[in-house]
Amino acid sequence: MTEKNAAPAIERAVAVLWPSFLTAGLATVVFFTLFDPVELAAAAGWGEVSRLGGYTIGFFAFWLLTSMSCALTCYFQRPRT
Repeated sequence: MTEKNAAPAIERAVAVLWPSFLTAGLATVVFFTLFDPVELAAAAGWGEVSRLGGYTIGFFAFWLLTSMSCALTCYFQRPRT
């Protein structure tokens, strides 16, 4: 980057991944308090999925979704010249 005050790439990555990790963890807890991953997998036609597998898939899906949201927020927050 050519900006004087630009954050290094690792800081930008952490600014996206860490909040999205925390949000995904919270979303996983709330979502799977209400829904059983085994029943969701059966209803979706994915075959037999263990609860731990369902929690894992759900967490990474929430993490992907929230990281995209955080990345877009950081992208649109940059000043335009």
